[in-house]
Amino acid sequence: MDRHGIFGSRAPKSPKFVFVSGGVLSGLGKGVTAASLGVLFQNQGYQVTNIKCENYLNLDSGNINPVEHGDVFLCEDGLEADLDLGSYERFLGQEVGTANFTTIGQIYSKVIEDIKNLRFDGATVDAIPYIPEEVIKRIMKTVAGFDIILIELGGTAGEYQNTVYYEAYRIMKLRLPKDVVHVHVTYFPKPSHINELKSKPTQLSVRVLNTMGIQPDFIVGRAENPIDDKRKEKVAYYCNLETEDVISNPNVDTIYQVPLVFAEQNFAQKVLRQLGLPHHGKKLKNWQRLVDTITTNHKQKVKVGIIAKYIATGDYELKDSYHSLLEAIHHACWHHKVGLELVFINAEKLEKGHKKAQADLERVDGVIVPIGWGERGVEGKIAAIKYAREQRVPYLGLCYGMQLATVEYARHVLGLKNAHTTEVDAATPDPIIHDIPFEEKYQRIKGEGASMRLGAYDCVVRKDSMVYRIYDKHQAFKDKRQRLISERHRHRYEFNNEYRQPLEQAGMVISGTSPDDFFVEMVELPKKIHPFFLATQAHPEYKSQPLKPHPVFIEYLKAVKDHHGK
Repeated sequence: MDRHGIFGSRAPKSPKFVFVSGGVLSGLGKGVTAASLGVLFQNQGYQVTNIKCENYLNLDSGNINPVEHGDVFLCEDGLEADLDLGSYERFLGQEVGTANFTTIGQIYSKVIEDIKNLRFDGATVDAIPYIPEEVIKRIMKTVAGFDIILIELGGTAGEYQNTVYYEAYRIMKLRLPKDVVHVHVTYFPKPSHINELKSKPTQLSVRVLNTMGIQPDFIVGRAENPIDDKRKEKVAYYCNLETEDVISNPNVDTIYQVPLVFAEQNFAQKVLRQLGLPHHGKKLKNWQRLVDTITTNHKQKVKVGIIAKYIATGDYELKDSYHSLLEAIHHACWHHKVGLELVFINAEKLEKGHKKAQADLERVDGVIVPIGWGERGVEGKIAAIKYAREQRVPYLGLCYGMQLATVEYARHVLGLKNAHTTEVDAATPDPIIHDIPFEEKYQRIKGEGASMRLGAYDCVVRKDSMVYRIYDKHQAFKDKRQRLISERHRHRYEFNNEYRQPLEQAGMVISGTSPDDFFVEMVELPKKIHPFFLATQAHPEYKSQPLKPHPVFIEYLKAVKDHHGK
């Protein structure tokens, strides 16, 4: 079978480009729109990839406040990126990385570097056209092996930060008029006192595009309800479109329903027709089965408690800081066909002894301590781990959740009452967790004094461990003969090997280490002590997909389900 799969070769003579922009307000789901179109193009037999163009000057998303920016998605190659790249991976079922992510900071840095290296032959380097041309160069570097490239433009039309991206689109459309299409995602509000969808914001957003010399080919209307024909006709008239090119994208029960919503309106076929590409009417059977499972009202419902700190923003609580984790939990629940109640337990409130936080902890069927940084809420997380361990509640620790699990065990089982991580207490007499050596063989050096262990790393798992049984059961070994698995990492502290033997003698199992035995990657408790207590330095949540849930989450949710039945 060739690279185009069962549909045979549909490869165009030159790659095609679909730009996806947004208007009116942020958070409309441009990433889901781009990913859903990618699914539909894949279903037509095309090789597809996605690119996200971000507005900020940061070179990546690694150091941005997750409450402001949302979950940092960690790629296989170590890129710390926007959460939309996670949507691309989960929808399309393929890895993305550095080539799929661009920021304004990257673009300006490259142009300034070229100026310093005298690569412009004495030219006066203005922002226009040199910055948009660098954007185009970045896009063109991704085309090898792909038929269609979907480019999501961050922010909303009219923001000064993203002007260069729109200029890059305009130039590409001028040069490749038959190979470039523009999809504009807008919002149709429904004021409660009027009770009808209003199209004026969409008209004004398209007018903003027009002032930049851009005419969208399609409008995707986000709204509370489906957009009716009357409003489609009105928008088409004022925005220079055919009525059929206004696509309705109403609120749905799950984002994985969006490809089906688009398919019902033949959206992909319309885009392919504009690009001069052939298409067919093959149905999305796997997606339909997935959506049927998601939208079924399951009899059994489990409660999973997430000990969180990145949720509060003013008077509101947001969940996007843990987006990939929530996705992975949902994937496993769909696999087991059980309902889910997520219980966010504020680690700081737990630390301060708030009664509601403690009550929430005591009513869940499973506990997860996810990624985190710094001192805030640490004692609350340790208290939650202690509760889960002593009460035999299924526990999954991720990254910081593994580090603090070993600290908790050292304190309350080994009796090292002042045990801690040097990230919080540099003077602790028992540094269970300490800094990774500042060397490139151990981690990525990101700048002066800044480093991180980033991306996929191998791990050797102990054969008589729960981890081994999990990866063996789901055929998830990278190399079973060598007991190798591979997971993504994002940390700058590690387990202190001086405490490996004492913890093992006290009953904790070191079930996974790096191939050179330097890093402790996974710890667990024997089943005779605890039904499911597993903690990993890695981030399996980033590799989970709706059609292929991660084995660790599948087995964790099985334990949660069993605990619920007791």
